[in-house]
Amino acid sequence: MSVETSVLARSKLFAGLGSNTANMLLKHAEIIRFEPRDFIVRENQRADAFFCVIQGYVRLFKTNEVGRAADIRICEPRDTFAECLIGGGGIYAYNAQAADNIVLARFNLDGVRRLAEEDRALDRNIMQLMADHLLVTMECVASDRLQTAPQRVANYLLSQCSPGKPSETVRLPYQKSLLAGKLGLAPEALSRAFGSLKKAGVTVRGRTVRIDDIAALRQM
Repeated sequence: MSVETSVLARSKLFAGLGSNTANMLLKHAEIIRFEPRDFIVRENQRADAFFCVIQGYVRLFKTNEVGRAADIRICEPRDTFAECLIGGGGIYAYNAQAADNIVLARFNLDGVRRLAEEDRALDRNIMQLMADHLLVTMECVASDRLQTAPQRVANYLLSQCSPGKPSETVRLPYQKSLLAGKLGLAPEALSRAFGSLKKAGVTVRGRTVRIDDIAALRQM
């Protein structure tokens, strides 16, 4: 089994599928690579595929008529995007851009659509992926409206900590500009939020973040 196939096999798209269906699904996939800042798809482009991240990170975002961008999501390994188009729709609703050197599986929409019509397990997986993405989106909207910028950053850092530890050093998985977009913040707002967390023992050095008192951070 190749590295790419191994990662795909552990994704939610492939969860619980029989070997025949999994092999058929792989036949509809093409492994592709992109360099940092390459566009994978562009907003309003005609859609013929959806994707699963195998290596690296993908930035999803929308732009308005004057070029301002709003981040939607950062996709990590084993995440899928644009799978909602299996159910219909002819264009991509957002831009997808490589955040670093990435490897993707590109799945043909028509082929997977036909396969899902024949296999209930695959159809359930696709429905579950779309439901998960809807719930994450709702959580992001709630976070934007209910939490301050420092609280959003604190909650993100806490999500990166190991259970039961009083302190920890974590490394941000991607650049701060991407983290800012993920949290719905401007880069300068993210910097101010990190500054306000110093009283909870948070020290930032590049992409390395030291948390001296996890319990204090939870109280932010």
